[in-house]
Amino acid sequence: MISLYIHIPFCIKKCRYCDFLSFKSDAETIERYVEALCKEIASTGVGVVGANSEEPAQAAIVETIFFGGGTPSVLSGEQIGKIMDIIKYKFNLSPKAEISMECNPGTAGLEKLIEYRKAGINRLSMGLQSGNDKELGYLGRIHSFRQFEETFKWARKAGFDNINIDIMSALPGQTLESYLDTLTKVVECNPEHISAYSLIIEENTEFWDIYGDDAGVSDKKPVPLSYGEQCLVALDGIPSLPDEQTEREMYYITKDVLSRSGYHRYEISNYSKPGYECRHNKVYWTGKNYIGFGIGAASYINGIRYKNIEAIEQYMEYVECDKCRSIYIDENVLTLDERMEEFMFLGLRLTEGISKNEWRKNFGCEIEDVYGKKIEEFISDGLLQAKNDRIFLTDRGIDVSNIVLAEFLLES
Repeated sequence: MISLYIHIPFCIKKCRYCDFLSFKSDAETIERYVEALCKEIASTGVGVVGANSEEPAQAAIVETIFFGGGTPSVLSGEQIGKIMDIIKYKFNLSPKAEISMECNPGTAGLEKLIEYRKAGINRLSMGLQSGNDKELGYLGRIHSFRQFEETFKWARKAGFDNINIDIMSALPGQTLESYLDTLTKVVECNPEHISAYSLIIEENTEFWDIYGDDAGVSDKKPVPLSYGEQCLVALDGIPSLPDEQTEREMYYITKDVLSRSGYHRYEISNYSKPGYECRHNKVYWTGKNYIGFGIGAASYINGIRYKNIEAIEQYMEYVECDKCRSIYIDENVLTLDERMEEFMFLGLRLTEGISKNEWRKNFGCEIEDVYGKKIEEFISDGLLQAKNDRIFLTDRGIDVSNIVLAEFLLES
């Protein structure tokens, strides 16, 4: 089994907090990129999996596909259809494959969503982030909550019965009351999955320039954010971030509200209704194989990581000239220690934790031979629990997961 990631780097506007590989572009470049992407997929991992490009289908069954970005929903239904057609030709696509696509409000109408569904997309991940228009303005989002509601209704009408909604906490100017209001609005939408993340201030973002030095209120005057003919809020200063205690309370509110609303927490930041866990993300957390296509996309095949170049013009030129091998700029063969570390700090993100039998299969030894002392210490401190075959974080362990997971890095 294998999974595929398709990177669509285009955005209508880059958000203030975003450090992903994304940017605005013109229609001609987008179409050229789609053609190059299809050609890369047609080469089917040359230099990665050694696949024969003449074969119409590979032995590995594709169980999940994820279109990420950027904003994949800037692509037309026809362009998504082209990409899906070449995937179906080159790979053995499972009839039960989970095929996800990130979709931002304000970028897809009913007709386009219907086209996505016909192309084979069966799961949408919608970036709401906040139910408060003022907070959306501070983030630099291109939509209002009303536009999100409209897009969500269209998605249901188009036939999508598996939808995730992304939300964020600890936003500029956000209060406990406004965050609770966002949670309430999201639950009322009744999606199958909710991802709830705390804002992280990343370098090389507009927010880093504002908050990176722990500044409070910005004295900058950002350009008003326009939404078509509408302008939600003209900003004359971005508020400070919530304090640590407020952020912690938001974290607890998330867990309480979503659990009472029928959502099971299966990963530190992810909640779903029964049977709707994101299968693609679990591929990453459990160390399974995946191939990434497009600029900056990463692949992981049998303990080896690959990464594509990030320069779009160079990427398109190489692919157009049949130099697909040239797009791989990084190849990293993981050491045994690195594989063990990833098994622990990725697997323990899942509330079900890790399997000792799976460890034994992967590494040919007992987990206690490597991490026995640390596991015993964390169990004694009430941060880990061992039950039958599995080891997992307790509720208290999840609360301080960053500290716990860091302890499983082996000394070189």
